Amino acid sequence: MSTDDGLAGFGYKQELERSLGNFHTFAAGISYISILTGTFQLFYFGFSFGGPAYWWSWPMVFAGQLMVALSFAELAAHYPVAGSIYNWSKKLGSPHVAWLAGWMMLTASIVTIAAVALAYQITLPQIWSFFQFVADPAVNAVILGGVLILFTTLVNAWGVKLMATLNSVGVFIELIAAVLLIIALAVNVTREPSVVLETHDKGAGQPWGYFGAFLVASLASTYVMYGFDTASSLGEESHDPRKNAPKAIMRALIASFVIGGLILLLALMAVGDINNPAIDTGGLQFIVLDVLGSTVGKIFLVAVAIAITVCNLAVQSAAIRMMFAMARDNNLPAGSKLARVSPKTKTPVVPAVITGVLALLILVVNINQPQIFTVITSIGIIMIYLAYLLVTVPMLLKRLRGEWPPPRQEGQKYFSLGKFGLPVNILGVLWGGAVVVNLAWPRRDVYNATPPYHWYLEWGAVLFVGIVALVGFAYYWFVLRHKTGVLADHAAIEEVLGD
Repeated sequence: MSTDDGLAGFGYKQELERSLGNFHTFAAGISYISILTGTFQLFYFGFSFGGPAYWWSWPMVFAGQLMVALSFAELAAHYPVAGSIYNWSKKLGSPHVAWLAGWMMLTASIVTIAAVALAYQITLPQIWSFFQFVADPAVNAVILGGVLILFTTLVNAWGVKLMATLNSVGVFIELIAAVLLIIALAVNVTREPSVVLETHDKGAGQPWGYFGAFLVASLASTYVMYGFDTASSLGEESHDPRKNAPKAIMRALIASFVIGGLILLLALMAVGDINNPAIDTGGLQFIVLDVLGSTVGKIFLVAVAIAITVCNLAVQSAAIRMMFAMARDNNLPAGSKLARVSPKTKTPVVPAVITGVLALLILVVNINQPQIFTVITSIGIIMIYLAYLLVTVPMLLKRLRGEWPPPRQEGQKYFSLGKFGLPVNILGVLWGGAVVVNLAWPRRDVYNATPPYHWYLEWGAVLFVGIVALVGFAYYWFVLRHKTGVLADHAAIEEVLGD
């Protein structure tokens, strides 16, 4: 009987080292979402556009992403392979759709590495002025982010064991710090939970009133709650991935929702003056220092810095596995080099270096064109949600044709949605489509907030995503599709056994 946990079904042989346990895969998913990174990086954005009532976007986004995560958990049970989004789309749809899903996810992940690295600038200088190396915040952000990307690149190139160990330790610290922060904020509350009903008149001047303001503010939550699929992308390096990956996906999303929701709620209840304009710019960092004082507050900010570090580590790990997965199908230039697994470190070293270098190049854009970087960052998130749709839509079509779920191997008990599969899948597709529209909507407040105003920045999401999709698909259609296929060095070896 096959012991490769589904790899042979894709035509691959086992090359990556299976050394990760259940907590490692859970840690990968939760560190990609990274509640302390996302909430501390984006609270100011949601609050400035939606006031305290922006909090309701958190459970709203969770409910939508739960539908996607449930579908992904079912897929992870059947196909726990590297580059999960790409390989799932390949099984559910066509090679063309799969390549586009992988291309979108890979491009977006590299952009996200750079975006997460910039979060150091929001936190480190508030811990210690030493970290403000130069006066210009944009330049300083690039310096700090560059150091982080160099570190995560070296760790990922060194091997999966070191990456997983550091990631797990970092996630453990992040979870402990998050729980302690919840307790610290809870004992300092000054107002009732009804604060989340206050809008601070943020809908004034909006075409759709507060609903329009809320849709913009909800981007802060939308930008955080994704990446749970990373738990499955490490499937080829995990023990018993058919059982562990679905659980890791669900636990990562649910834990992030509960912990993040409590932090946001209690921060609103505990801050001294809910009308202080400094919240619009200082965000959660300002609230923590305001409520807990400088000394205790800075201790929690250290935990935030650790969370940012392991978040970047997880994002780059996912990008590396996506590049490796596409390359071994000869679906990237120089595929044989990109797909090579180091015999010493048991990890794809070249993708680690390339993703790091590309993220650094994107980071440099922030020096003189911070608005363009904001556009690119937002577009990266859109492409991830589009990549998710390129999985959930083909999955829905298979369900409607009665072709999903596939037959189980004898004796295997996979995670299954059963009769709830179809409604969950439909809701996941509708949610994904709505999110992409909301993210890409050409708003000056999001894509061109400060002068000089340019139409191409305001429409940047539509233009950039369209160009990335068209150029990528054209390259695949005219070049790659003629030579796509599992490279010989990575193909499964069929064994013929006699009686």
